[in-house]
Amino acid sequence: MIPIYQLRSCKVKSCMVLSEPYWDHHIPLPKLGPLYSRLVTAFVALICFINSYDGDFVFDDSEAIIHNKDLNPDTPLSNIWKNDFWGSNLSSNSSHKSYRPLTVLTFRINYLLAGGLHPIGFHVLNVALHCVISVLMIDVFAILIGGLVHNGREAKLSLSPKASFLAALFFAAHPVHTESVAGIVGRADLLCALFFQLSFLVYCKAFQGGDKTFSVLWIFGSILLCAVAMLCKEQGITVLVNDVSDLFTGGLLMRLALLFLGGSFLLYARWRIMGTGPPSFTEVDNPASFAENVILRIVNYNYYYSLNAWLLLCPWWLCFDWSMGCVPLIKSAADWRIFWPLLLWCCLMGLVYQALCSQDSNKRRTLTFGLVLLVIPFLPASNLFFRVGFVIAERVLYLSSAGYCLILAYAVGYCSCHWKKHKRLLRVTTLTLLCVNVARSAQRSQQWRSEQSLFASALSVCPLNAKVHYNIGKNLADRGNQSAAVKYYREAVRLHPKYVHAMNNLGNILKERNELKEAEELLSAAVHIQPDFAAAWMNLGIVQNSLKKFDEAEQSYWNAIRFRKKYPDCYYNLGRLYADLNRSIDALNAWRNATMLKPDHSLAWNNMVILLDNTGNLAQAELIGKEALKILPKDHTIMFSLANVLGKQEKYKESEGFFLNALKINPNIASCHGNLAVLYHRWGKLDLAKRHYELSLRLDPSAPGTKENYNMLKRKLEQRQRAVG
Repeated sequence: MIPIYQLRSCKVKSCMVLSEPYWDHHIPLPKLGPLYSRLVTAFVALICFINSYDGDFVFDDSEAIIHNKDLNPDTPLSNIWKNDFWGSNLSSNSSHKSYRPLTVLTFRINYLLAGGLHPIGFHVLNVALHCVISVLMIDVFAILIGGLVHNGREAKLSLSPKASFLAALFFAAHPVHTESVAGIVGRADLLCALFFQLSFLVYCKAFQGGDKTFSVLWIFGSILLCAVAMLCKEQGITVLVNDVSDLFTGGLLMRLALLFLGGSFLLYARWRIMGTGPPSFTEVDNPASFAENVILRIVNYNYYYSLNAWLLLCPWWLCFDWSMGCVPLIKSAADWRIFWPLLLWCCLMGLVYQALCSQDSNKRRTLTFGLVLLVIPFLPASNLFFRVGFVIAERVLYLSSAGYCLILAYAVGYCSCHWKKHKRLLRVTTLTLLCVNVARSAQRSQQWRSEQSLFASALSVCPLNAKVHYNIGKNLADRGNQSAAVKYYREAVRLHPKYVHAMNNLGNILKERNELKEAEELLSAAVHIQPDFAAAWMNLGIVQNSLKKFDEAEQSYWNAIRFRKKYPDCYYNLGRLYADLNRSIDALNAWRNATMLKPDHSLAWNNMVILLDNTGNLAQAELIGKEALKILPKDHTIMFSLANVLGKQEKYKESEGFFLNALKINPNIASCHGNLAVLYHRWGKLDLAKRHYELSLRLDPSAPGTKENYNMLKRKLEQRQRAVG
């Protein structure tokens, strides 16, 4: 870490060990005061990503926010400390073990303040966090480049105002940050980066008394902020490695001991919280980590590193997902892509040599800290210590990009200093680079506004990625365009023949289109590839039921329940099968199980009432219907079924009330008007019966039985009129 030197007067004295970097004043930017440089940096960060403020929930937001019950104020707050980032229990084998309770807490606060799942508040906070982080980067870069000094009045003085400002501008505008800023799930990276910075800056304050002493209190404060960063995202632990960068100040052994003990405790606590060990990932998540040959694994890991470096250098080819064939494995030395890892290591070794062996102390310092900040935060995503669940993830570069921006700012300053004849060209080049990055960030954040544009943008980058085609298909299906969805699902299966989720979704659409034979083949293949795929077993059962393969359908349903104990929809479909087979008791038991697992399962409740009605158990049907309405007081379908049951028991007044309540909720139900008309017909309220028969026929002229009943009523009214006359 770099100490903060305190001077004995208001002037900068020669007793300072550090000196102003000679290349700083050559940076082709105007020298702004601290306030203006921060305002400009915040403004640049804002214009890059502001157009994402009213975007939708996209991609992983669905799982982490929309379907995450931990955000709901009705869920106990303690759940966020027991569950992972996605709302699954940490002890579950299916959990990704991503323990980020403070990030989930901010999502919950957004939910509470907005009164529901409204994405604007989520997006605005993400953009604001990026602005704050970009501004704080000025202080971080100032310390890393030249340290911070104090005058006699404790005012901070920066030795590298231009360089730190330029590096912060590069950071604020880097397009690789789009996933973290425009994607709401990226808040984990933003919060982790914020507390990473605060931990680093608090550690620096431990040295404001001079270069031979330090404050233990500030050290503990830094460790505490590191713990907070870890509770936002696991990557936060890496700040402690950055904190031991200064090897030449007093009390090194004591600081190392404090940081080592603090870091060990945090890692131990994190491991205990993880519960059942590291998460398990599949080959499609990270194919290189499943390569049997160690050499192949190492080569492909290094190729991944080179691709990450390329995203920092040229962030034009950006994609929301890089798995499933997007990056084919290198399998032989003849693959030309092997050149890129070699080039990467040549560049890194060159930078390391300059950082360690240069005669220029400023160059050594800046390059060393730039490399440390580039490499250390990336280590958790490197596959070196444990397998990660992705090939490339742009969000993990959020912190590492700061190291790249620091090195880039140094390169601009160095060139400006040594190429004075081309200073104007360098100024134009620097400003052009900033403008291009701002434009690309704005364009990319626009693509993140909706799933439709996000998924479409990935096709040109990763046309071989089966998940891209799958997500486009799913988005089309959700919007009702099933014909187009089929095309993309088929392509996903072609690119990845074992893509069981694509098979399942394609099978579902084919089932709805009554192409049952192909649907059965696809779903059978899916459960053969992944025998514990409960949803595919259930869908296979539905198809087999439609094909009259009742025994096979029953077995498929029970397989689904075996692999997912709490599966109310499967119990519901099993009940439908039993009802078709006239196994009424089994059907009622299955539907009762569905309602026990999911009390608001409207279809299961309604089917129980209808079945009991059809089998003549009217009293029990009435009890079930009233029990259902206590849970679902505004469900018009249950009101309708219960009203029919009450009408058959000649409880006309009570039946009328439920019919009218159902029509109040949905006044355009032809069958409800028709059955209410029948009730009035039986009750003797013929004028009301006539009115509702006519309303029913107006809504559905072909309603079965209604026209005949209406004609009977008209004859009865005519007879009554003749009798009166």
